Amino acid sequence: MKTFKNRLLFNLSYFFLWIAYFVFARLFFLLFNYSETKELSFLTTLKTFLYGLQLDLAFAAYLAFIPFLLIIGSVFVNAKKIGTFIKWYSYLLIIFINLLLLIDAGLYQSWGVRLDTSILPYLNTPELMIASVSSFQLISGILFWLLITFIIIKLFKRVINNKIENISTSFWLQAPVFLIIAASLIIPIRGGFQTIPVNQSNVYFSNKMYANHASINFIWNFFNTLTHKTDGKNPYKYFDTETANNIINKTKDKLLEANTDSILNIKKPNVILIIWEGLTAKVVGSLGGEPLVTPNINKLSKESILFTNFYANGDRTDKGLPAILSGYYPPPIKRIMRMPNKTRSLPMLPQKMINLGYNTSFYYGGDLNFGNMNTYLRNAGINNFIDGSEFDKDDWNSKWGAHDHIFLERFAKDLQNNQQEPFFKIALTLSSHEPYQFPDEYKFGKDSEDNKFRSSHYYTDKSIGKFIDFAKKQSWYKNTIIVIMADHGHSSPKHEGPYNNSKRFKIPMLWLGGAIQKPGLKINNFSSQVDFSYTLLDLLGGENKDFVFSKNIFNTSDNQYAHYLFNKGFGTITKNGFFLYDYVSKKPILIEGKQTSKLDSLGKAISQNAFQDFLNRK
Repeated sequence: MKTFKNRLLFNLSYFFLWIAYFVFARLFFLLFNYSETKELSFLTTLKTFLYGLQLDLAFAAYLAFIPFLLIIGSVFVNAKKIGTFIKWYSYLLIIFINLLLLIDAGLYQSWGVRLDTSILPYLNTPELMIASVSSFQLISGILFWLLITFIIIKLFKRVINNKIENISTSFWLQAPVFLIIAASLIIPIRGGFQTIPVNQSNVYFSNKMYANHASINFIWNFFNTLTHKTDGKNPYKYFDTETANNIINKTKDKLLEANTDSILNIKKPNVILIIWEGLTAKVVGSLGGEPLVTPNINKLSKESILFTNFYANGDRTDKGLPAILSGYYPPPIKRIMRMPNKTRSLPMLPQKMINLGYNTSFYYGGDLNFGNMNTYLRNAGINNFIDGSEFDKDDWNSKWGAHDHIFLERFAKDLQNNQQEPFFKIALTLSSHEPYQFPDEYKFGKDSEDNKFRSSHYYTDKSIGKFIDFAKKQSWYKNTIIVIMADHGHSSPKHEGPYNNSKRFKIPMLWLGGAIQKPGLKINNFSSQVDFSYTLLDLLGGENKDFVFSKNIFNTSDNQYAHYLFNKGFGTITKNGFFLYDYVSKKPILIEGKQTSKLDSLGKAISQNAFQDFLNRK
């Protein structure tokens, strides 16, 4: 009987060791994101541990299954040999899970999502994946990983040794009993005896989304998204296809045409598209944001067509480019730009411009292979590229590529030469990407991530201001539109309300240049990146019917809307209201204004159709 008790105590001790680890992991997450945690009440913070226990129990059961099976062998052989296997199994798990613990915390701070499969595509280019962190953050993270791994391994070793030494061989009938005990782990794995296994929605308890996210067990979430594939099924399907199409078309059909006679004073202007890394409207004074971060953009807004309600459709560059150049909504979690088999069939603005007789070029100061950008852009028909390989390494920051002022000087130099008109040139900046390294004053200091963010945009704003000054002196300027647009918004500076509310996705877009007929015009319509290609081609007389998710930005209907997607949710906004929805809890996160039931249906229909289109592309 004593040997049975000791084996049972070993199993219980091992299982609850992992529970204790997950309690520590949640505490670490809450402390790492202290700026968010401090806004929770003490009771709500405690509830993250209580509700999160369901997923903690589930994954602890997964991890305990192999040791529970191995301990059966101690009925027949020396327990110390079994203990050695269990210790090394545990050590390897601790090393791996602690690494994911740190990645999860950093990922949430940057992306607002717990660890899931959205990080996997970046593993193809690990040197660029870690480029978003400073050297100090990287070194301190590695040291912390080694420290906590050492401490936790010592703890596991001590507990396993203490319990194993009390176990001896015993009567064979204990083996089937402990086999049944191991099999019983299916109960916490499933979350009980209910029909539907435990999932993320079981731990959602608060109207504060951060509290719900803190309740999630990070490693359970990662493996759940890893193992649950869509299998060709659309997880965002709410309506039958005909109903979804009717909901969208009833709104969008009125938004495809616009009177644009007063926009341009030339039929085929040159087009320069400057895509600005991570510029949020929160720091653009002309859009009601902070007044001192982008003085050049604020000044240029007065002589441009300024779009005051313009939104990004996604939250990363590899989502922004297909939205801008293909009018394509980014699939949640997935990255279509990384899938050449699917991007080949996308409509491409550069190719449409080539069909109109434009010469096309793409400029980027970094590695074009990042995110499979090179393949996507070549599929778009562009064959003239300038990338980081064209710049001296002394002009690179330590992470991403050539500093923006160096990059834009090269862009300007190439434009000084005789240009065959009309031309369509795209320039993508990079200095305002984390970790915000650039060779100039940090206007707002370096004391916080938000201030480094502000300083980097001040620097890029100065660089772009110099480029515009150059452009105005060129002979081609009078025949040119220069479009300045962000690739996505940003969580910095910190904003009020839910992490993924519209403040994070609102971005600037302005059009200036000699080809603009009425500078100083403000367009207050609600629109987004997916509308850009359709609208530009409409102005130029190009073919745009393939951009099936797009609208005409200059349409003045009250039905104008913007729609964006993030992992596990969407936001839909019009002049009359805003609807922010979470697919995990199947509940709205935020509702504002009128007509929210209409926005609920419209947002779900767009998300459903966009993802179905993604699935259908081969």
